[in-house]
Amino acid sequence: MTSVDVINAEGAKAGSVELPGDIFDVQANIPLMHQVVVAQLAAARQGTAKAKTRGEVAGGGKKPYKQKGTGRARQGSIRAPQFTGGGVVHGPVPRDYSQRTPKKMKAAALRGALSDRARDGRVHVVEAFVAGETPSTKAAIATLRKATESKKVLVVLSGTDELNWLSLRNETTVHLIEAGQLNTYDVLVADEVVFTKDALDEFLGVPAEASEEGDK
Repeated sequence: MTSVDVINAEGAKAGSVELPGDIFDVQANIPLMHQVVVAQLAAARQGTAKAKTRGEVAGGGKKPYKQKGTGRARQGSIRAPQFTGGGVVHGPVPRDYSQRTPKKMKAAALRGALSDRARDGRVHVVEAFVAGETPSTKAAIATLRKATESKKVLVVLSGTDELNWLSLRNETTVHLIEAGQLNTYDVLVADEVVFTKDALDEFLGVPAEASEEGDK
């Protein structure tokens, strides 16, 4: 297991937490992570692009000029693909870009991404970003900067953590995500990953093993 310090809202060390090795210390499978990320980005595509064929473009019902005697190539419609304003040959049509990705593949890719960040010391844990019950972006950012100075930070919050969400949602260097929505792409895009203690517990499914600083 990897031990990570837990930072409180004042920026001081409030203890430590153990990150399970089967999630935060596994071999990263780069081809697998690539496949999962490509599938996630493909699923986000709308797939609504559409170009009209010559049969769908308005007009062109009349033969533009007679078949013979003009010296020009014969034409049957001004909406043929070779004309300006004509239909499109083999153009895009609405389609579903999503790819089937088994849950075990997604989980394995996420473990690999988290392990890569944890091995480089880029996974952090805080008790809370704000002390008290009032949201404060200034206070939350001050606490965050005690953990990392990175300009691309993924902050993982629990599903019920409205206080920290309201405090950090307007910070441009932070991407907020709920623990249940954590995914490979967002981990890899961010330089640093910061969990709240509650979010880490929720992500692991069981309370994380914690020890007070005085127990060491």
